[in-house]
Amino acid sequence: MPTDAPLNQPWLERSRQAVWHPCTQMKVHEREPLVPIARGEGPWLIDYDGKRYLDALSSWWVNLFGHNHPRMKAAITRQLDRIEHVMLAGLTHAPVVELSERLSALTGLGHAFYGSDGASATEIALKMSAHYWRNHGRPGKSQFIGLAGGYHGETVGALAVTDIAIFREAYAPLVRLGATVPSPDARLAQPGDSAADHARRCAEALAAHLAQHADSTAALIVEPLVQCAAGMAMHDPEYLRQVRAVCDRFDVHLICDEIAVGFGRTGSLFAHQQAGIRPDFICLSKGLTGGYLPLSAVLTTDDVYQAFYDDSVARGFLHSHSYTGNPLACAAALEVLNIFDSEDVLARNRDTSAQLTALAQPLTQHPRVQQARQLGMIWAFDVDTTDAAFSKRLHRAALAEGLLLRPIGNTLYFMPPYELDDAAQQHLIAGTLRALDATLSTQE
Repeated sequence: MPTDAPLNQPWLERSRQAVWHPCTQMKVHEREPLVPIARGEGPWLIDYDGKRYLDALSSWWVNLFGHNHPRMKAAITRQLDRIEHVMLAGLTHAPVVELSERLSALTGLGHAFYGSDGASATEIALKMSAHYWRNHGRPGKSQFIGLAGGYHGETVGALAVTDIAIFREAYAPLVRLGATVPSPDARLAQPGDSAADHARRCAEALAAHLAQHADSTAALIVEPLVQCAAGMAMHDPEYLRQVRAVCDRFDVHLICDEIAVGFGRTGSLFAHQQAGIRPDFICLSKGLTGGYLPLSAVLTTDDVYQAFYDDSVARGFLHSHSYTGNPLACAAALEVLNIFDSEDVLARNRDTSAQLTALAQPLTQHPRVQQARQLGMIWAFDVDTTDAAFSKRLHRAALAEGLLLRPIGNTLYFMPPYELDDAAQQHLIAGTLRALDATLSTQE
């Protein structure tokens, strides 16, 4: 089929019959047709009839600078003319070396290990932490701790530290569950407590847990500042400062999962930097390549790396992916870093976020909206509704308004690409208000 041909109903039906879509009950598409996307321009997705949808989710939080970006396309094309892929076992190439060096300089961590997606990065970090303790003669330190409501991926290892009931229950027989400690989500603060007060209470709960279980615990994994799948649950940086000290006290690794919140989403290049800490591991993906190609990376300390450096193969890190350090993906990631350097993206984002936050006041003040919050280029609004189908119905209403929105439960949120002009911002807020009112009016 030519790429510019209409994706008419027979093609949509063939897609439904042939493609198993992620995180989807496929039967729903008997009633709700798939949206056929033909192309993208900046923050817009365009279907085969020419209808435009503002991609307010950055296509599942991956796209940084918009679709069809000329610099991103040119960087990938240049690399395609050299080498598309080569195995990284026993071989190397310039893009993976340069990317590793630049990520190390930005994070203070090094020895980047590459996978293909966020869940792979989680698995790498968990395995690396447990294997580190084994190499240090402490094999009993093989358990993990996650936060209530935490999300770190849906592979079997990642589910051990993902506290989303529907995933855990479906695959419980396969999962080696980690421990769960209270979330620093500021919405859960006790009356009279600040977000920082609540953060300190949650850190004390972690310390109490480790006082009993440090000998069996390898690592704590945290989504810094925003637990995205928990409804954009935001917490004070004080939590990160406190848990860094707690992990040091009890000899436990701290893993920062920056898969969703890295690369400028929270206002700083990496979210944990707002707390002034350094984790033992950092997991990166999604925005790492600007949303153009699959890639993930885990960076760690020299101490961790040296624990594996030995003549014995068994003491080496036993993990591999066919597409580890793919040159095309590394070239895309390098161009992302180049764009951050040359265009002062963080400063521009500050202006964009201030403007969009001001425009969003009618939404923030909506009588059915509670706990409106914003951090960097992430906005979230809890909607007062008991409608179990609220998320699905608002998603459909938003599509009718030319918006791609996908609420998490009753939390409506925006995580758009950074390239949002005035017209796109106005469209986002006005369309969201109309979609919200239409959804709530049909419920009542």
